[in-house]
Amino acid sequence: MGSHLRMELMVFLVLVFWGISSIAYGAVSHTTMRKIDRLNKKGPYLGIVVPNFFELNPLLQSTSFVADQKLPYLDFSGRRFRIGRLEDESVIIVMTGLSMLNAGISTQLLLSLFKVKGVVHYGIAGNADPQLQIGDVTIPQFWAHTGLWNWQRFGDGPGNELSLESFGDYTRKVGHIKFSDFNNETRDGKSVPNLLNNVWYQPEEVFPVHGTPEVRQHAFWVPVNPKFFSVAKDLEDLKLGGCVNTTCLPRAPIVVRVKRGISASVFVDNRAYREFLNSKFNATSIDMESAAVALVCHQQKKPFIVIRALSDLAGGGSSLSNEANTFASLAAQNAVDVVLRFISLLSS
Repeated sequence: MGSHLRMELMVFLVLVFWGISSIAYGAVSHTTMRKIDRLNKKGPYLGIVVPNFFELNPLLQSTSFVADQKLPYLDFSGRRFRIGRLEDESVIIVMTGLSMLNAGISTQLLLSLFKVKGVVHYGIAGNADPQLQIGDVTIPQFWAHTGLWNWQRFGDGPGNELSLESFGDYTRKVGHIKFSDFNNETRDGKSVPNLLNNVWYQPEEVFPVHGTPEVRQHAFWVPVNPKFFSVAKDLEDLKLGGCVNTTCLPRAPIVVRVKRGISASVFVDNRAYREFLNSKFNATSIDMESAAVALVCHQQKKPFIVIRALSDLAGGGSSLSNEANTFASLAAQNAVDVVLRFISLLSS
């Protein structure tokens, strides 16, 4: 073999080796993996999961947040994981983006890549509870995803088995919404049949990290961590903002632990559905991400809590009002204030 050919072969082998080493971790590059390893040696961290920029910015602008000087953030798979300290607690903060899918992906990445000891998820939410007002900050004990449905064919009712129910895929245990109950016109006070018929709410299939792979379990109401929920009781005397410029709320907002919150990839701005969710599920907070965070943490056996400030009435206001546009910034700031206080209590 000539020297020129041997040189070309050596160059080829070097390039192949470099290419293999650069993808040795599959989707995680060698350089990124080294950074993650260095970060994890400093862990564990408290994960902070936030839906959007307007909810994230008040936290980043807070004097309580100090970014890590050597590695303030790590970008991976379209997400930016911000590293630093909050109230003397090491944290990794990630913004998810809108919807259940984005929230679930971001939370799973956070827990898969980093050494995380617990998750705090916060943001704004719609309010389904007529006893509470905009600006109040709610901390539900249980979360459910109400966007997984079995839509029943017209003509069948509660006494009829759902398609694939006998296989264990679907159930009638959680309950349903009957569309004819919301018709504008009725005959003799009775519901007129509606071609949309019934939608039955379904529990999620979950695969716990310590369970048997590919053996499903089901979960509808997912509880937050009992210790976190207990600590949250000490937040109830926290003073919160109640005004946006010269527009003030009827009373000072409060922090309150509630029973249930629900999520789906649906922005609810409808009075009838708001009232249904409250009466059917005893729901207070309505949002588009929290149940995804809850379900991922539940499957990964990580403690979590959700803090949601009420920014609108989920359609319960007048047709002329637009509470979310007016009070979203106030609600986001109130949520951040509660999160900071919660982390301080958790660290003490």
